[in-house]
Amino acid sequence: MDKKLNKPTDAELEILHILWTKGESTVREVHNELSKVKESAYTTTLKLMQIMLGKGLLRRNSNNKSHIYCPVFSEDDIQKGLLRKLMETAYAGSTSKLVLQALGNHKTSREELEEIKKLIIRLEKGS
Repeated sequence: MDKKLNKPTDAELEILHILWTKGESTVREVHNELSKVKESAYTTTLKLMQIMLGKGLLRRNSNNKSHIYCPVFSEDDIQKGLLRKLMETAYAGSTSKLVLQALGNHKTSREELEEIKKLIIRLEKGS
């Protein structure tokens, strides 16, 4: 990831999730999706997406009559950046504290536990 990742706000993350799921979209399309889960004015969605464009979180294609927006960063890039920041600030850089807290405060499915075990085995083999 060669561009600097600006930490998205919760509202910006909602917009990013819509764009990651639906793909390139207009402000109207994003607003319609947001309206399914919460009340929000179209102008609020527009303003947020303009801010995100300025922060480098979105890219805009202005070739059409309607501006089409897409995320600059993948969902994985954003998740890694947010997790890294959380680990540094809340857990003093301790991976084990973060993982233990996450597993201790969340009902983990059998499938998730199996994935975690496989990851631990892969990491141990790589060391």
